[in-house]
Amino acid sequence: MSNFIEKNHQLPVELQRVADFICSCQQPDGAIRWYKNGKLDPWDHTEAAMALTICGRTQAFINAYSWLQQTQANDGSWSANYFLAGTQDAGDDPTKIETNFVAYPATGIWHGYLVTQDIHFARKFFPMVKAAINFVLRYQNSEGDIQWAISSQQSLAKDALVTACSSILRSLQCAIQLAALLDIPVPQWHHAYQRLANALLNKPWRFDRTWESKERFSMDWFYPILAGIYSGREARLRLKKRWYSFVEESLGCRCVSDEPWVTVAESCELVMATIAAGRREDALEMFQWLSQWQDSDGGYWTGYSFRDKQIWPKEKTSWTAAAIVLATDALYELTPASKLFTRQSPFLTSA
Repeated sequence: MSNFIEKNHQLPVELQRVADFICSCQQPDGAIRWYKNGKLDPWDHTEAAMALTICGRTQAFINAYSWLQQTQANDGSWSANYFLAGTQDAGDDPTKIETNFVAYPATGIWHGYLVTQDIHFARKFFPMVKAAINFVLRYQNSEGDIQWAISSQQSLAKDALVTACSSILRSLQCAIQLAALLDIPVPQWHHAYQRLANALLNKPWRFDRTWESKERFSMDWFYPILAGIYSGREARLRLKKRWYSFVEESLGCRCVSDEPWVTVAESCELVMATIAAGRREDALEMFQWLSQWQDSDGGYWTGYSFRDKQIWPKEKTSWTAAAIVLATDALYELTPASKLFTRQSPFLTSA
């Protein structure tokens, strides 16, 4: 591991408290649940692992990625949810697979390499990344968009989501960079990347084809910025267009424009998108609003209903705490991975 890990005692004590909370959600086998006895999904598990990487919890984040490696299906996928028994989601379809969930570990492994500069770490987990990305790309349509989910138990809409495809695009970028690091040619990934980027930039009709538009969700607004498909100027224009639809002064970012509910994780992600747009002061101000949602155990409440003036739901999730850590890194550049979500992709072409 790099000297960064050895010097991690220099991280703010408050950030280490957040890491302690995330670790409290991790099982001995490495699985990071939403909260104690809660469920797990691969996307949020990976998000939590990245936060532990930033905080120098070496064994914890390696165990988290090892859990993914050990539970990966033969086809390269993971289920959308694990540990559902006894949770409020016990009736969920156990065969459901969401493509952006399967892609996201690629982001986590590249992030881990950026922080640690450990080539052995990258080599160990690249086969997992390769299998996952190849699985996801089986569901890319000829127009470039990627099917949002599959299931053997139910008939799911043949459609694509802006937020999910934006997340996949950044994950695909990370996978390509991992392959380049290891000198492994992946021309099919490059081609798939350009097609997906083109769909997000130029083919809005490929998304929300079979259901009501998701544009009321804040993530559809800012996730394309996190995908790296816009220049700073383009990102600023995109944020300006709907800023007052989603940003609630002194509280955070709404989940949806027509509901009086702000969420900490989406506020953190908007902080990163705002940094990418070159509006650091606005990002910093919004980030400072979020400290009010931290509890005494270091965790953060998921959201707040300002109409009812109460915390809702009454839960503190590992991935909400993780979003705080990632936003902190993006703001204060604590690690070599701090610009992962705030820098335009190097792979975009005019094609």
